[in-house]
Amino acid sequence: MPHALRAHQPAFSAQEFRAALGMFATGVTIVSARSADGALVGLTANSFNSVSLDPPLVAWSLGLRSLSLHAFRRGSHYAINVLAAEQQELALRFAAPVGDRWAGVAWHPGVAGAPLIEGAVAHFECFNRSRHDEGDHVLFIGQVEHCAHRPGAAPLLFHGGRFYTEHPL
Repeated sequence: MPHALRAHQPAFSAQEFRAALGMFATGVTIVSARSADGALVGLTANSFNSVSLDPPLVAWSLGLRSLSLHAFRRGSHYAINVLAAEQQELALRFAAPVGDRWAGVAWHPGVAGAPLIEGAVAHFECFNRSRHDEGDHVLFIGQVEHCAHRPGAAPLLFHGGRFYTEHPL
């Protein structure tokens, strides 16, 4: 009887893995929610992607060491704000451990209360459908309850450790 297949130990360093992942160009999002006490929570993430059209599902991941993890694990709703090219400063602010990330940020509450950032190219308002611990991250699957976008708006992109905006070929 054949033995069970197992993954081999990686033959590369964590830095090499991170550099290789950086070659995949992504959009830039701020995932936002309200904590149990109503405080605004938000962080920059480029791990966002679609999962399913029917039902409408999206995914994103968050490191186990994140100070916001508790709020996202326990909350019922969150929003994915896809940033516009001119929102690079917000991406940097929400990626850094600053005191009040929300100071001066224009936003309004979504249908379920998650903060929607003004000027974003798209919003996805999600029910926190499931969470899966994998490695050093938690994979969140959100069921999209509402979405909106700004046709023609240029998204903020990230590749190789730098920000970009789109340029048609």
